[in-house]
Amino acid sequence: MTHTQGNGPQQKSTSIFAHVGKLALVVAILAVAANLLILFGAKLGLWAPIKGFGYYRTYFNLIAFIAVGVGLAGLVLHLIRKERSGTVFSVIASLLGAIMLAPLVWATLDPPVRAPPIHDITTDTENPPEFLVLDDTRAGASNTLVYSGDETAAMQQAAYPLIAPIISDLTAADAFTRALSIAENMGWNVVSSTPDALRFEATARTKIFHFADDVVVVVTPLSDGSRIDMRSVSRVGRSDQGVNAKRILAFADAFNQ
Repeated sequence: MTHTQGNGPQQKSTSIFAHVGKLALVVAILAVAANLLILFGAKLGLWAPIKGFGYYRTYFNLIAFIAVGVGLAGLVLHLIRKERSGTVFSVIASLLGAIMLAPLVWATLDPPVRAPPIHDITTDTENPPEFLVLDDTRAGASNTLVYSGDETAAMQQAAYPLIAPIISDLTAADAFTRALSIAENMGWNVVSSTPDALRFEATARTKIFHFADDVVVVVTPLSDGSRIDMRSVSRVGRSDQGVNAKRILAFADAFNQ
């Protein structure tokens, strides 16, 4: 008589272990999706930028560590069991987690230069361009548009000595037109443009977290050309992590090309 062996507990356990690599990959993919949502959720309108930044500080690395941990656990298991497909899935899961942890590892090995605790950067610290349309009622703002004075100016000069007015041989009208075109090409939302006064105000957004920074650009006629001054102010946060200075320098580079 022939006896057929059924699916016992040991076989079920073996079957479950065979799928650990797939499970690890699913967890890693979900982790990637969750962290992308943390980075770009504000741009999708899911929450305020500052809340997304809070989620990043609290959960981003934790989620990445979970992906790495599950992937490595699956890798060890499938290597012991000599299961090639599960090993491949686990390796991919581990790599996805490791990629998400790359910024943390890089910052640990090569700590970035600490940005000064300022968020208001201008090409003219003695007579900074004023905002005439945007004001302290702008959405989500906790920082004022009133320039804080000498202390901020001193910290800016020490940290960003290359920030300076743009001196151009273009007429004031042509310089204004060029400046406005560059702002639009950089993706800024121009809130107010006054060609007669040679000035415009705009809002720029960071690619990650979608933080809003407000910008004013003023052109001044010179006897042999024009001078372009600008100011970029973050709506939230004590330190802008150098974002406003980078924006002004990028604008100047584009203008001078």
